[in-house]
Amino acid sequence: GIVHVIGPELGATQPGKSIVCGDSHTSTHGAFGALAFGVGTTEVGHVLATQCLLQRKPKTMRVVFTGALAEGVGAKDMALAMIAKIGADGGQGYALEYAGEAVEALSMEGRMTLCNMSIEAGARVGMIAPDETAFAWLEGREFAPKGADFERAVENWKGLTTDDGAQFDREIEIDVSALAPMITYGVSPDAAGPVDGVAPSPASEAARRAADYMPFQAGERFAAAEVNRVFIGSCTNSRLEDLRAAAAVMRGRKVKKGVAALVVPGSEAVKRAAEREGLDRVFKDAGAEWREPGCSMCIAMNGDKGEPGDLVVSTSNRNFVGRQGRDVRTVLASPATAAASAIEGRVADPRPYLGAKNVV
Repeated sequence: GIVHVIGPELGATQPGKSIVCGDSHTSTHGAFGALAFGVGTTEVGHVLATQCLLQRKPKTMRVVFTGALAEGVGAKDMALAMIAKIGADGGQGYALEYAGEAVEALSMEGRMTLCNMSIEAGARVGMIAPDETAFAWLEGREFAPKGADFERAVENWKGLTTDDGAQFDREIEIDVSALAPMITYGVSPDAAGPVDGVAPSPASEAARRAADYMPFQAGERFAAAEVNRVFIGSCTNSRLEDLRAAAAVMRGRKVKKGVAALVVPGSEAVKRAAEREGLDRVFKDAGAEWREPGCSMCIAMNGDKGEPGDLVVSTSNRNFVGRQGRDVRTVLASPATAAASAIEGRVADPRPYLGAKNVV
């Protein structure tokens, strides 16, 4: 399985811990109020030898998400909206803190998705203050404190919040009330827009090259693009809640003929839990492949990749040129959007499948 799924589910990730790993998406663990970031191979050696690292103090940025999410819109859409707003380098040099009622309403799975994609905003660190949602999620897990020790730990964890009136180097606010499911249309995560939108005119030479590589031409609806493959998985969106969201769209429906759909749980525990709920059968009945846990098509691992020219709707976190195979084009999306795209054989809005109203 994937370390950023397994660590939290074992209870090894806890508020107040300093966590490093040789992978950039270690920021995922910040969802629990841990200081977590990726390091290089040399720094991994330093940690194993000394348990210490010399780091520069980052600037601070608070991202406040206000409002309530609509049906069919989730943490992945929040992350893509933020990256589109501040840019793929907007968080460079910053540690991000996510706050606001929309963040407080997220499950731990959703919070992990949001913190995971701090990297795509240019930051190394993304954090959320620990609260009752985090404490309840940790209680009873293998490496979490037990009994009275857990109660004492919770009292300590409650103090790991930002002080009232704290000053940040930068603050931004995003109202999610009108947020639609988001997709990417370029070769950088900040080239993102609503799934029911249209491709913008390229504003730079880099954007023009991206437009030539991708199938979205200026003024064309994103939903007109035909899809060859769909990947549901990765350290961003391979947890049980993610699989439930995809299954809610796929249940009783069929993957479009000619589309290869791949569903890869993030850990053996997620796989077993999904199978107990019958989610694997939902995917198989729809015509999707149900695979063993791992990174899979996120990084074109173990032969899980597209063919040249393919358009892949993926729940992963990076859409760079060739990320999922040579000359493969990647559209980042939520599990629900990916599932809807598999059903329709084109980039698709999941909201009509979930009973959302007033969706054109």
